[in-house]
Amino acid sequence: MTTLDRRTVLMTSGLALAYRSLPLVGNSFGAGNFAMSQSAGYGEDGSTSDVWPSFPSTDPALVRAVVLAAHTDVDTVAELVTAHPALSRASIDWAFGDWEAALGAASHMGRRDIVDVLIAHGARPNIFSAAMMGQLDVVRAFVAAQPGIQGIPGPHGITLLAHARNGGEPAAGVYEYLENLGDADPSGPETIEMSAEQRRQFVGDYTFGSGSNDYLEVAENREVLSVKRAGQPFGRRMFAVSESEFYPSGSPAVRIAFDVQDGRATALQVIDNQVIVSARKVGQGVTSR
Repeated sequence: MTTLDRRTVLMTSGLALAYRSLPLVGNSFGAGNFAMSQSAGYGEDGSTSDVWPSFPSTDPALVRAVVLAAHTDVDTVAELVTAHPALSRASIDWAFGDWEAALGAASHMGRRDIVDVLIAHGARPNIFSAAMMGQLDVVRAFVAAQPGIQGIPGPHGITLLAHARNGGEPAAGVYEYLENLGDADPSGPETIEMSAEQRRQFVGDYTFGSGSNDYLEVAENREVLSVKRAGQPFGRRMFAVSESEFYPSGSPAVRIAFDVQDGRATALQVIDNQVIVSARKVGQGVTSR
């Protein structure tokens, strides 16, 4: 049985929970039913209607479905990639540049069965899948060809060493090799702990436009702060690097900086090398325990 370390669990649990709460289509989440739900209508002249807005790019709903399923559900992955083999290479930006492919999801969850299905349908193996699968010669070759690659994190900031750890006994040789390198498990930016009172000052809604979903929701749940755009199914955990600055899970270079006045946050900025969004606080939001 694969063992996940605490950091890996914290980074992946949000996506796993989101997958389990994903609405079903029809009576099941099989690829056939999902594809039927997305099919276009036909006009009298044979033209189609009701295609997704990004056509001819792959339907984002299918991309999201396969990446979510790749964390936990081999049967759904098999149905989806059998119906649409290109989905084996699908990837999604969950937020703030935290890109994840279906293969990446299966790899950091230690799901060899799902990795096998994805590769059989055209997924592109990489150093993270190799580490989890216990392919020591492949991992050694990557490191020899590109020294330092062992320090590059995968989706959600999960390290290469954690991928090998999650591969269990078959990946023990890779784990030992990476551990001896000494830099395959970087910890990321230094963070600080916050009191309940400190966390509450950031909770609320922050508007940055006139659209119905042009605001960010900062929420607290079980002593953890998260941020998401209105309408998104789940948020990104925020890690405090100072008393008023955070980085979102999986994106350590991004900063969410709050303007705090008299113990209350009044505005925020999302900074990725430059200010991307400036938003002002308009509501108190929700704190749950």
